[in-house]
Amino acid sequence: MKSIITKIKPYSDIPGPKPLPILGNTWRLLPLIGQYDVSDVAKLSSLFYQQYGKIVKLSGLIGRPDLLFLYDANEIEKVYRQEGPTPFRPSMPCLVKYKSEVRKDFFGKEGGVVGVHGEPWKSFRTKVQKPILQLHTVRKYVEPIEMVTNDFIQRMTQMKDSNNEMPKDFDNEIHKWALECIGLVSLDVRLGCLDPNLSPNSEALKIIQAAKYALRNIAILELRFPFWRFFPTTLWTKYVKNMDYFVEICMKHIDAAMERLKTKTVKNENDLSLIERILAKEPDPKTAYILALDLILVGIDTISMAVCSILYQLATRPEQQEKLYQELKQVLPNNEPLTPEKLNQMLYLKAFVKEVFRMYSTVIGNGRTLQEDSVLLGYKVPKGVQVVFPTLITGSMSEYVTKPQEFKPERWLKSNIEEKIHPFASLPYGYGARMCLGRRFADLEIQVLLAKLIRSYKLEYLHKPLDYKVTFMYAPDGELKFKISKRNE
Repeated sequence: MKSIITKIKPYSDIPGPKPLPILGNTWRLLPLIGQYDVSDVAKLSSLFYQQYGKIVKLSGLIGRPDLLFLYDANEIEKVYRQEGPTPFRPSMPCLVKYKSEVRKDFFGKEGGVVGVHGEPWKSFRTKVQKPILQLHTVRKYVEPIEMVTNDFIQRMTQMKDSNNEMPKDFDNEIHKWALECIGLVSLDVRLGCLDPNLSPNSEALKIIQAAKYALRNIAILELRFPFWRFFPTTLWTKYVKNMDYFVEICMKHIDAAMERLKTKTVKNENDLSLIERILAKEPDPKTAYILALDLILVGIDTISMAVCSILYQLATRPEQQEKLYQELKQVLPNNEPLTPEKLNQMLYLKAFVKEVFRMYSTVIGNGRTLQEDSVLLGYKVPKGVQVVFPTLITGSMSEYVTKPQEFKPERWLKSNIEEKIHPFASLPYGYGARMCLGRRFADLEIQVLLAKLIRSYKLEYLHKPLDYKVTFMYAPDGELKFKISKRNE
């Protein structure tokens, strides 16, 4: 019997927008004359899938490697499972330049976990991953984060208008809550973000604005023509200024934590905070500086936008919100303080969050830079190509998820064995060695906020439905004027 030999097709045959001579495809991303809007990468990745299918090549990008969009969960799984001990995520060239050139004096060989690869990444991650990923460490923060969240909910009751609605800039208030939580975890301090009389010149608001600027201009810095690599553009100069402010703030608060640790009499490691555990093991405080910088830089916008999306979905889905409320009443009958054990019983709450992430993934995709030549969907792909995994699309494909257009949190419960979900179709935190380092704390903060808010208040959104859009994250675009009503029990 004659064997069937599948011919491997060359990389040049992969479909995608054709680059022009000299201009390549970069012109398509430019303002005014361009074909694609880089400020909304979600629409761009959806458009590519509709036009070209499961594998799309965007080549000819001046100053950066080709991008290969992969819309096949089985192939995504293959890439993840074949990666070695030091996977390469597509780097942020602007952050790499800042850490390795502009502030080489500060970072040296300790680049952190964001925008760093190879052995330097592995060395740093090894130093910090045990304390930050241990469940025991995370559980210590249930009570402190609940305290921050209680203060935030109290602020919500103070800021509501005569219709019991939140102000139109409520997303900024969520950013303040997120920073206050992250400040506790990464800097060992209450930053005072929830002070109702917060000055526009305050440290807290400056940190939030710096984080927003640094993250939300990444697509413009990296996909459009990279003039900033050759001379200091206005955008690049402001980016560096904001990053410098981050470094300054992190150093100030970590130094204070180090001084407190020197006078602390507690010797049991389990009684130490995350930062204290790192400072106790690493005599050079730079490890703590850089970890705090990475956690704040990536965490504020990511967690804030995720919460905006989750609250919007709860407010516009009264049936599911009622199910969550009934679960919370059962777990917290007298609205008592939270514990790790009580949080573990909130199965529907966690399933709701997973379903929001599946259909409205805050991080629209992940990816890897190939370290070896590979074969993907029958095409030979050379090493060095940046493969993009558009989670937002694959999480809503019917071949990977049963009835993907239905919003159904129950599909994530173990009792629901009929539901099909490909394990690599929806990975909001990534996978493997480079999975999001702060994921346990992100989950904790989101769960605590939902548990405390929905146990005590009904959430509604009584305005015109909002569209989702990408700034840096994928989230509802518009005024989040939620109405809150106190529950009777």
